[in-house]
Formats: sequence, structure tokens, C-alpha cells
Amino acid sequence: MFHTASLVALTFLAVVTGQQVGNLTTETHPTLTVSQCTAAKVCTSQSKSIVLDSNWRWLHAKNSSTNCYTGNTWDTTLCPDPTTCASNCALDGADYTGTYGITTSGNGVTLKFVTNGPYSKNIGSRVYLLDDASNYKIFNLLNQEFTFTVDMSQLPCGLNGALYFVQMDKDGGMGRFTGNKAGAKYGTGYCDTQCPHDIKFINGEANVKGWVSSPNDTNAGTGQYGACCNEMDIWEANSMASAYTPHVCSGTGAQTRCDGATQCGDGDNRYNGVCDKDGCDFNSYRMGDTSFLGQGKKVNTNSPITVVTQFITNNNSSSGTLTEIRRIYVQNGVTIANSATNIAGMSAYTSISDSFCAAQKTAFGDTNSFAARGGMAAMGNAFKTGMVLTMSVWDDHAANMLWLDSSYPLTKSSSTPGVKRGECATTSGVPADVEANAANSQVTYSNIKYGPIGSTY
Repeated sequence: MFHTASLVALTFLAVVTGQQVGNLTTETHPTLTVSQCTAAKVCTSQSKSIVLDSNWRWLHAKNSSTNCYTGNTWDTTLCPDPTTCASNCALDGADYTGTYGITTSGNGVTLKFVTNGPYSKNIGSRVYLLDDASNYKIFNLLNQEFTFTVDMSQLPCGLNGALYFVQMDKDGGMGRFTGNKAGAKYGTGYCDTQCPHDIKFINGEANVKGWVSSPNDTNAGTGQYGACCNEMDIWEANSMASAYTPHVCSGTGAQTRCDGATQCGDGDNRYNGVCDKDGCDFNSYRMGDTSFLGQGKKVNTNSPITVVTQFITNNNSSSGTLTEIRRIYVQNGVTIANSATNIAGMSAYTSISDSFCAAQKTAFGDTNSFAARGGMAAMGNAFKTGMVLTMSVWDDHAANMLWLDSSYPLTKSSSTPGVKRGECATTSGVPADVEANAANSQVTYSNIKYGPIGSTY
């Protein structure tokens, strides 16, 4: 993900993560069926479930309903320091449908953008696939493919329906961090290559040190620490644009807490941090085929789309080195090959590889921080360790999602190669606008399958 801030939290008096467990609301994980395939269309259904990220949950004093966090400010009595806060505060169970607008049915999950619940107005959400009640499902996709169907017809400019993998701990960090008593059952342990500072608890401790309330988001802020790990963006999209993007980190074999602007790669230190924030993206529009994906285009975002992503290794085995990430689409029974790049100075690439990344960075004049942190091999090593499936819908208080669907950065002409990423106006995507005018937006992910190359579609 290109954004510099994590997902916007719900507009609720108690919007935050925590590490103790409350008892005011029972946590019941919505069920979701996924399929593991062994040969062409030979698949077995698996009954799994999803869990809401802890950053969305109500955080309160462990023995009362007093908020530990209100708006974008910590209660300094309950949370004077990281460890005391973790001891004093508990996160609670979630009303998935009524409060968060999250529903499942069979093999599908729908995430609503804005939900007006009985006590709150919720904006966006992020969920993870569980293997059992206390552990995330861990994926190694080397020499495998991952397939899902997405309906993003109701996502306008400025929104992002994202399905991706991050290198979280299987148990949400309970085993490594004694201050974390909640774990994967309550959606703890998030991290990504943006090293987000808005995560309220990292390594089992509250991120209260140096906390600064956001000037443009009444429910968010940033602390001294960030939460870093490898990330594979399978799908970041709305009805106007999409991208798939590997991002890697150096020296982070799992979720790692960064400290300060340099290590976390903040601001002018973007390329000095432990993680590759830009990634190596394949956005068909940005890569020169403006007629490939969108409303009424070859891949028509007005209808559901089946998205196939293949992870190719050098020896065609799960023990090999990742060398290529391929993309295939299926819509209305028709298999559609990925678009080819049409950029001066670049070959007609149709997939992501180290050579594609190098050529793209050169053509666009971008820093190849992906290669500097290990490139495709590093992404493959992250899958060998294991990655957690994440699904979300969100808006962007940092850059209005222009990096996905419009011209970005705004300091460059839209005619400069690599700047124009979609047809959305540069004035689009302002969170206040989309939250007011696109409140009924939603995304549905369904029919998730994984297995050997050629088995899932």
C-alpha cells in the first residue's frame, strides 16, 4: 500500500485497540467458507471464520466501562505509560453487523463503508481469516495460486477495497509479548510495510509515548512506534482502478516495532526505513493500458470479477525462490490475460518480476526501494515464514487515495510517465466528502480458493 497512514478508525467514543480482554460483549467470529484445491477444480471446502482488527474495538478500563481512549486522545490516568495502559485497559467483543457493517454468507464477506449503529457511526473495517478461534490462518503461496471473486461496483473514487497478506504472528503476538492477553481472537498484532504509527498497541504495550492527535481525523493519531512487516497486496481497488503490489522489509522476519522517523521511514526518511513503502506495483492504467480495467472496460468493474494471482518459483516448488507474480482475470466465463505494459523504455511485461520492477522504477524515475530490501526473493521468504489474509475497506486521510486512482504526486504533471494511475479527479477522495456522499458503499469478497498453479479457476 502506498498510503502513509493506516485505516481510518470508527467515529466512536471508544475507538482503539487493547491487550486485556473485556467481558461486556461476547466475541462471536462470523463464519466464512474457503476452499483448498489439489488439482484443476478439485477443491475441498473448509469452514473458517473472520475476526475484526483490534484497532476498531472498544477499549475500556478492565473493571468498568470507562473509556481508555476517547476521540483521538488517551485517558492519561488509565494510560500514563505503555505498560500501565496495557494492564489497565481491555478490548471487548464486537457486534459485527450492527456496529461495523460486516456480514458473511457461505463463502462471501461484505464490508460496508459507513455503518450507523445503535451507539456509533463506524467508518471502514479490517478483518483477518482465522484458522481456529485463537489463531490466524497462515498461508505459504510459493508455487501456488490464490483466487477470489470481488464485487467492487459500489466503490467510487477515493475508496479502497483491499485484500492482501501481511506477516503477522499466528497468535496475534500473545506468545512473544506477555502484555498481550487478547491475541488473534481479538484481532491483535497488525503490521504492514507502511510501519503505521496509528496502531494503538504494539508488542503488547500501548503506543501512548509521543502520541499526537491527527489534525484531520477526529478519531486517529500517531505514536512514537510503528508496526512493520512484509506485505503482499493482492488487490487494492475501487471501480476506477486497481493494483497488485509486493512490498518487503529488511531485518523483519515477523511483525517488528520500529522506533522514530528514520527507522520507521517517516516523511523525508521514506527510503531510509526498514520497509519498502512504495512497493513494486502493477496498475494496468499506470502501466499504459487505460482501457483494460474499469467501468465498462475489458475487465468490467460494474460486475463481479474473479482474480487469480500465481506465485512462480525458480524450481516450480514451494521450496524455491519467488521469481514472478502473475495475474489472470475471469469474468462471465471468459479468462482474461493481464494487460501488457505500454511505457516508453519498457518491454511488454504482463507480470511482476525483479526485471519488471527495475525497468518500471527507471522509466518512472522512482527509487527502487523494493530491490534494495531484497526484492522478489524477500517476498518469497516472507511467504515461507507464513502470511495472514487481510480484507478491508477504507478511505485515506493522508493522500485521498490519489496514489491508486488519480494523478499522484500532485507536484508532478499528469503527463509525466507513472503519475497518472486512473481517471479520478485530483480533487476526489477527500474523506469528509466520501464519508458523506458515498456512505452506502461496500465491497464483497467471495469464493476464496488456494492451491497448485492452475487448480483454482
